[in-house]
Amino acid sequence: MQKHDTIQIVVWSDYVCPFCYLERPVLDQVKDEFGEQVQIDWRAFELRPEPTPTLDPNGEYLHRVWNQSVYPMAEQRGMTLRLPPVQPYSRKAHEAAEFAREQGLLDEMNRALFKAFFEDGRDLASLDVLIDIGLSAGLDAVALRDGLDSGRYTQAVVEDERVAREVGISGVPALIVSAGGQAYLLSGAQPLKTVKEVITRARAEAPGIA
Repeated sequence: MQKHDTIQIVVWSDYVCPFCYLERPVLDQVKDEFGEQVQIDWRAFELRPEPTPTLDPNGEYLHRVWNQSVYPMAEQRGMTLRLPPVQPYSRKAHEAAEFAREQGLLDEMNRALFKAFFEDGRDLASLDVLIDIGLSAGLDAVALRDGLDSGRYTQAVVEDERVAREVGISGVPALIVSAGGQAYLLSGAQPLKTVKEVITRARAEAPGIA
């Protein structure tokens, strides 16, 4: 299949955003159904970059959001999420994901980071935790630590966030579905039906894609 025949889905997300993790099974189903016709890419977006204060893990706001929205959606999508005991900054987690992209293991690291935070409650701001998560995703621990210590992947994260601002993204998850110059923005954790409808529309309207 030629690249121009492919539907591209670019997903801006944050590893401390439960709704971003809740969109993973939808995107997994899309990939299972469409196969190589759809290419999915993950991009960085920090909801609360330093020095913005992170949320209080014991605060009323988080408990209310989880009880009203996160837990019900998790049940609908067959997932088990737990409100994490920490609310870390996520810059280093995004940098670790960029390292994984370079190694061809972005999807594996993306899944491992989300699971570590929302199922195991691990602190994604800890370098030791990120190294351990990287090992579980098949990454080399020494090379990953060197990459994070050096700041080599910081600019890639900053650039993702610049592009997000440029296209008008202010919250995540945000999906841009595109084909043949046609692009559609989906905001929030969308159901499978909606994502498939947009893919169908993009395929129908893009020149040269049947």
